[in-house]
Amino acid sequence: MPMVHKGDRPILPAFSIAIDGKPLSPVAASHVMAVTVDDDIGLPRMCAFDLAGSDDRKAQASWVDEALFTIGGAVEVKLGYPGALQTVFKGEITALEPDFGLDHLPNLTVRGYDRLHRLQRGRRTRTFTQQKDSDAAARIASEAGLTSETVDSGVTHDYLVQANQSDFEFLSQRAARIGYELRVEDRKLFFAPVRNAVGARISLAFASDLVEFRPRLVASGQVDEVSLRRWSVKDKDLVTGRSGTGDETTTMGGGKTGPEVARDHFGSASDRVTAFAAASQAEADQFTRARFNDRALEFITGEGTCWGRSDLRAGAVVQITDIGPRFSGPYYLARVSHRYGRDGYLTEFSVRRNAS
Repeated sequence: MPMVHKGDRPILPAFSIAIDGKPLSPVAASHVMAVTVDDDIGLPRMCAFDLAGSDDRKAQASWVDEALFTIGGAVEVKLGYPGALQTVFKGEITALEPDFGLDHLPNLTVRGYDRLHRLQRGRRTRTFTQQKDSDAAARIASEAGLTSETVDSGVTHDYLVQANQSDFEFLSQRAARIGYELRVEDRKLFFAPVRNAVGARISLAFASDLVEFRPRLVASGQVDEVSLRRWSVKDKDLVTGRSGTGDETTTMGGGKTGPEVARDHFGSASDRVTAFAAASQAEADQFTRARFNDRALEFITGEGTCWGRSDLRAGAVVQITDIGPRFSGPYYLARVSHRYGRDGYLTEFSVRRNAS
């Protein structure tokens, strides 16, 4: 991504906000004090921008009653640098938050979420029969007015019960059980495996790109086996599932995974699951693999800040370099926050990695 630099620090950050396809007027844009976009895996993406009041009594002062800012309006936010703006958010306005006070001019915060928020409205109880999790995701997306792109989840269930849950709660639960991500890009819902095995397309070097990075390598919570034992009412037989060292979807460029390190130094340890109802052997195997890989991704976690990078997205993989061989390497982005304001444009992030 091209940037304008002064030494190692990019300067001249820029933004663009469009409502229902129309960019903010120059007057409105000149009153934008801050822009924030929070992108977390498993949650609707959120944006907020703050508009300051004007000290010109003849001008629009508070923006509170501006017709452009209405609930349901389509919002697109771009961040970056002159000539290199990239879209970091597409969604719709869900809240208007004015701030009135005797010691300051009226301000307005306009807040929006991506269209995944539509799945959080209301609760329902229903059953999906003879369907895969990916089939249920496609159906729910269509009901919410979204298109969908799903990866076949493989296991056909006799029935899936959505028990007094929102569509979001139900799909999030199903995704977590099988090692999938649930996200929305504009008007399309994606239901696909966690992408930590995808190669890094972005590299961040300490000092030149990174402002700070704080990783933590913790082996105490690692296990080298996840097992499941449940009675199948349908088959009148014991259902067992097991996943362990060697079942990692990727080693993320590391020499040893967290489960291997913990086993070699502290001995074997197993996570035995009894509270999960598996109706078939395939479902048990799928669940234990997902749980094992999710726990392994907690081996290295961390937070960092870099100069504003509008190409960073939660769910992607980033290569972090120049911090020594133990911690340099690819990291899965679990959270990304873009923040534009008086201090310029910075991007904060949280990462996970299963090996070192």
